[in-house]
Formats: sequence, structure tokens, C-alpha cells
Amino acid sequence: MKINVGNEAKEMRAVWFEDGVVKLIDQRKLPVKFEIFEAKSTEDVAYAIKEMVVRGAPAIGITAAYGMAQATLQKRNVEEAFQMLKNTRPTAHDLFFALKLMKEKIENGEDAISAAENYANDIIGRCEKIGEYGEKLILEGYRILTHCNAGALAVGDWGTATAPIRKAHRNGKKIFVWVDETRPRLQGARLTAWEMVQEGIEHAVIADNAAGYFMRKGEVDMVIVGADRITKNGDVANKIGTYEKAVVAHENGIPFYVAAPISTFDFSLENGDEIPIEERREEEVLYCRECRIAPQESRARNPAFDVTPAKYITGIITEKGVFKPEEVHRLMGVD
Repeated sequence: MKINVGNEAKEMRAVWFEDGVVKLIDQRKLPVKFEIFEAKSTEDVAYAIKEMVVRGAPAIGITAAYGMAQATLQKRNVEEAFQMLKNTRPTAHDLFFALKLMKEKIENGEDAISAAENYANDIIGRCEKIGEYGEKLILEGYRILTHCNAGALAVGDWGTATAPIRKAHRNGKKIFVWVDETRPRLQGARLTAWEMVQEGIEHAVIADNAAGYFMRKGEVDMVIVGADRITKNGDVANKIGTYEKAVVAHENGIPFYVAAPISTFDFSLENGDEIPIEERREEEVLYCRECRIAPQESRARNPAFDVTPAKYITGIITEKGVFKPEEVHRLMGVD
């Protein structure tokens, strides 16, 4: 992805492996500060995933793959590293997909560093293909609503939901992006908006509860979101608030697309009711940065994800093409 650091424009990935260290753009600090987090051990990599230094299903998977490679390089117990990384976050399927693949390759005697690099390059390449397929759905002048950050930061490069947007922009289409702020961690306002600035794409940040207003006024032409896990029947787990966007889009006749690589599909689950939903610390809701925004006596609930039923989804954009939810079973066993 293109990043403007000071007066210099750089091409950079969100996560990479260098001299035995897993390096990540620290997403907790953006957009105020641009800093690189260095994970020098399995414990550091687990911390980076759990504490959301890195987030976004494909980027979490890439980070875990590098973490496994680092563990072998440091002659750590592979099974212990596998379990430590596996226990960081429960919802995003890419984490488990990457760990299983890396464990198999290590046990088969393959070079772990090469395997991790190949995995990262493969996922990023798949997301670029998502961009190519999804771009065809975006017409000149389209106003696109996004939720959370499913951009290059969430993948390493290109993004999932933003890949079609980037391709459309680079192909000269005039587009506009509505960026949901995405409470409570504001991944839209902080991260997606930052990516739109880097790319030079016209956009506006809106409060999460303003999306329906703009849909009803006819100012949204399509919705594209990412995914953390997709089940066999086409149900989708994504950032909390996605479900209500899908319902309101359906009510207003607006196409609602999900963009995700096949690594995000979990064909062992029949439907979304079987997806484990992470619930995070209540402080994320009660505070905005260091400022408490609720009374001291108040408590909070903080589910990080919700499930959007397949019936509200127009199509799922993958590296193999665009599929209706009822067609995703065709991707079972596809590489």
C-alpha cells in the first residue's frame, strides 16, 4: 500500500518479517502516529494479535504465520507456539487457517520462513484478485458505504472490501466512500479514513448510526464490507454493527457485498449460530482513548462481532469470482 511518511511516499505492507522479527504497523496509534511495532518473540506476536496492534482477519493470519516461522528460527516448541497464537482471538478464521497450514509445513520439514513468506504473498495476491472482480461491480459515480477497516492494514496490502475501491479509483472511476466510524475502537474513522487519504480517494467519515439516514436519502449506491468468518450456508461474521447495515441496506434496496478470500471460509460450520463471538473488555466502550465517557457506576457489554444472515447478502466477492451466498458451497475444496 502507498503510505506518505513525512514528505516521502513509500510502498509498504502492514506486516512483514525482517531479520527474525515480525514487524507491524501499529494500528493502535494511527492516525495520530505512524509507528512500527517489533515482535521479537512468540509472546510478542501473541500480544500484537490479542491487543490489536494488528487486526483484520487476513493480516492476523499472516502475522500468525510469521510467528510460527519465528518460533522455529528461535528453536521454540512448535506446539506451544501454535497453542499460544491460537488462543489469542476466537472469531477470525484466517488465524486458524494460517496456523494449521504452517504447522503442517513445519512438520513436513519445509522451510518455515519461506512458507510464511509464500503464505503472505499468496493472501495478498488473492485480495488483489478480489479487487479485480469487485471493481466490475462499481459503476462510475458510485457512493460506497464501508464498515470497520477491511483495507490494506487488515490484509497486508490491497485489503478485502477496499480492494475493489482501490482498483476502481486507480482505473479512473469517480467514486465516493462513506466511512462508518465503527465504534467502539473507531477502526473506520482512524484506519479506513487514513487509508483513503493515502490513496487520494474522496470520502467522508460518518457516525455509525447515520448510515441509515444516507441510505434512505438515496446517497448510498452499494455497501462493501469484509469478513472474519464465513460459514457453509453463506452467513458472515464481521465487525459489530455489520448486521444492522445489511438489514437497512436490504430495506432500502441497496446491494450489500462481502469481500473475503477463501481462507476466511469455515466450511466446518453449517451456519452463523456456530461462530464463536469474541467479547472484549468493557473499557473499550466506557472510554474513548483515555477519557471515560460513561458514569463511573455504569457497566458495558462489548461484543466485537455480529453475524449477518445470508439472506441479506447480495454477493460474496472472492479471488475466484463473485458468488451468491447459496453458492459458496462450490468453493469447498477449492485452493
